[in-house]
Amino acid sequence: MPEDHWATEGRIAATLYFFPDRPMQGDIDNIVKPVLDALARHVYLDDRQVERVVVQKFEPEHVFPFASPSARLKEALSGGKPMLYVRISDDPFEELT
Repeated sequence: MPEDHWATEGRIAATLYFFPDRPMQGDIDNIVKPVLDALARHVYLDDRQVERVVVQKFEPEHVFPFASPSARLKEALSGGKPMLYVRISDDPFEELT
């Protein structure tokens, strides 16, 4: 986290993309709660603020080309695996409009 950051009190949306190094043995939903709990008190005050969660796994051989990935997502796509990409937004409706 950057210096002088503070946890927001606002509404939050979270995007989690998991890039395993081989086909997953467990369920994708098992990664959500630990990640959201770890972000609480650092990025937001309480996970009750999270209004939207998008979670997807991209197992080897099942990654599609993203139309316009951010620099961080490009890093996740090209980096070593396993990799978890997490994006937090203060606009829970950004992809719905």
